Amino acid sequence: MAISGWTRTESPFHAGELAIQARLGVQEQIDQQGRRIIREFLPDQHRQFFAQLPYVIVGTVDTAGNPWASILVGNPGFLSTPDDRTLHIAAKPLFGDPLATTLANGIDIGLLGIDLSTRRRNRLNGIVTATGKDSFEVQVRQSFGNCPQYIQVRRSQFAEIDPTALKPVHSIIQFGESERSMITASDTFFIATAYQAQSAGSASGVDVSHRGGKPGFVRIDDDRTLTIPDFAGNNHFNTLGNLELNPRAGLVFVDFEQGDLMYLTGSAEVIWEETEIRAYEGAARLLRFQLEQGYRVEGSLPLRWSEPEFSPFLDR
Repeated sequence: MAISGWTRTESPFHAGELAIQARLGVQEQIDQQGRRIIREFLPDQHRQFFAQLPYVIVGTVDTAGNPWASILVGNPGFLSTPDDRTLHIAAKPLFGDPLATTLANGIDIGLLGIDLSTRRRNRLNGIVTATGKDSFEVQVRQSFGNCPQYIQVRRSQFAEIDPTALKPVHSIIQFGESERSMITASDTFFIATAYQAQSAGSASGVDVSHRGGKPGFVRIDDDRTLTIPDFAGNNHFNTLGNLELNPRAGLVFVDFEQGDLMYLTGSAEVIWEETEIRAYEGAARLLRFQLEQGYRVEGSLPLRWSEPEFSPFLDR
């Protein structure tokens, strides 16, 4: 029996996403695809997938309108689904994670379930409907799968550290030597964006997405500016569509060896200029990020990872 897709008359995409799709001549194709694979509930295979994960990526927006990308960690089963429209998260924010201040009942939230060991990922956007001391619940607004492109394979295991213990936290207003080293070595980061206008209907909310490339794919232009290649993907343009209407973004970089996490928030824009794009092999577009504030937390991620196996898509 086929699983039903999007049942609403309105598009599963908001005006910003539709504008990017139209610009690139894929709107009709992606509308059909989106209505087939985007759902207002979690299919059984997604429910099973989330239940197997020891970590999940989270996107939220603070009271000043700044998006933040975060990571939650727990033993497999910390993500559970009492029903197909509810995700229960039995975890607290890591020490120093902005999620500790943004998480509240009634907020929009985006989640990315990603298994780096298999390159499988599923997205969920929704609303926080309940919060407790050690858990919270999310009502599903949109649920859909993503392709495995540009994901570096890594296998994780838990480190013997207390995720709630005090860790060194460094405030960031510009990129210093430690931040530059972390960015330059990175082959993976996550980006949170949002468009929360009432006019967007069920397509409004927060989104969090994966970005991957070979180490050095994120270029440091100056002490507050990053330029990032945007490779061809599923053509939904959730991230770019949000930026079309709300040029704000939050990034989180992971030091997979030491467990450091770096949270950044600021403004972002899409670069369409061909001469700039040609400087990045394989890029379809560019993202330019301007730092406003951030935090680097040492040793806060209670996971350690194997060496990466790079995505074959990066060699095309």
